[in-house]
Amino acid sequence: MENSSREHDLVIYGATGFVGELIAAYLAAHAPAGLRIGLAGRSRAKLEAVRSRLPVAAHGWSLIEADSEDAGSIAVLAAGTRVLFTTVGPYAKYGLPVVEACAQAGTHYADLTGEVSFVREAIDRYDALARTSGARIVHSCGYDSVPSDLAVLLLHQAAEADGAGGLVEVQLVATAKGGISGGTLESMRGQLDGMRSSTSRRSLAADPYALSPDRAREPATLQPPDTGPVSRSGDGTWTAPFLMAAVNTRIVRRSNALQGWAYGRSLKYGEVMGIARGPAGAVIAGAVALGLRAFAGAMALPPTRSVLDHVLPAPGTGPSVNTQRKGWFRSQVTAHTEGGHRYQVIVAGPGDPGYAATAVMAGETALALALDGDQLPPANGSLTPATALGNVLVQRLRAAGHTYEETRLA
Repeated sequence: MENSSREHDLVIYGATGFVGELIAAYLAAHAPAGLRIGLAGRSRAKLEAVRSRLPVAAHGWSLIEADSEDAGSIAVLAAGTRVLFTTVGPYAKYGLPVVEACAQAGTHYADLTGEVSFVREAIDRYDALARTSGARIVHSCGYDSVPSDLAVLLLHQAAEADGAGGLVEVQLVATAKGGISGGTLESMRGQLDGMRSSTSRRSLAADPYALSPDRAREPATLQPPDTGPVSRSGDGTWTAPFLMAAVNTRIVRRSNALQGWAYGRSLKYGEVMGIARGPAGAVIAGAVALGLRAFAGAMALPPTRSVLDHVLPAPGTGPSVNTQRKGWFRSQVTAHTEGGHRYQVIVAGPGDPGYAATAVMAGETALALALDGDQLPPANGSLTPATALGNVLVQRLRAAGHTYEETRLA
């Protein structure tokens, strides 16, 4: 761990939120003794209540009042810690001042965003500043987009070790069991509102290379759309569009570009949701695809959204403890290479993927940034999980009980 005159090694900003408290609980159980951790949020009373519910190891943690609408408090927060992990969203509404403060202070930053427009704006505004200060700005460090990003990194490394050439076509088939929180829905509302009110945001949402560091050097037409008609994968499983593909695929493509297109200049990468095999699978997959389109349409229109708001989880709420424990996720990621070989990575883990499993991913991300600096890839600026943390995070997640299993198929 780096020596530092800063008061904290790690701060969780948004600790009073649903996911923030889950991450804090994970760190209380897994952070090494002596790591100086703080909990930050707008209300000291709420922070005290959260701390009282955490394991005893957290009872001495500092409490910091900070509000993203008060630039001075965020600047003080960022300057006082080596690593800041924020769960405060929607990020398009609250996140940019936090990124700016961390980039200015040379503080490593991580978040859970699934908002492409926010990531793009943060890159455009603060990447150069973070490169100068030495800050690592790492977006999408939960189920969006750690399994996707690390799986493709491992596929690339396996193919490279065998001399099998670059990756040509990679597909992730996701299956999972879990719930949804009010915070996730609020983020979805924000993104839909942004696209409805802004032509540039609609164009950004439609661009598969929206997060590329050099859009002019990306292919114009190679990449298939992220969502489309129900299709049948190679093992006979019927699939439907995967809701998280819109951000995950763009994070993976940014990782490729940030590494000089090391995965392959002609990489085609897509994600779908696995449903079931056989005729019944086709019917269910079609219904799921139709339901997702109907839900997105209803959320985009104020009259129907107001009806849904009465039945969907409110901000600050989420799945029950029982739902989180019964949840799980599994992603099967298969690659074809320029040399005609095939590889596969299975990424899996217990717990609701968006909450219990995400708390593991976020907690280990924060610990890697705080403790493993000399082992991390030599990079700073606006990064991705693969380019900022790479194999260090893979090993941490394996040790935490998640599966990252590589196989050469042919």
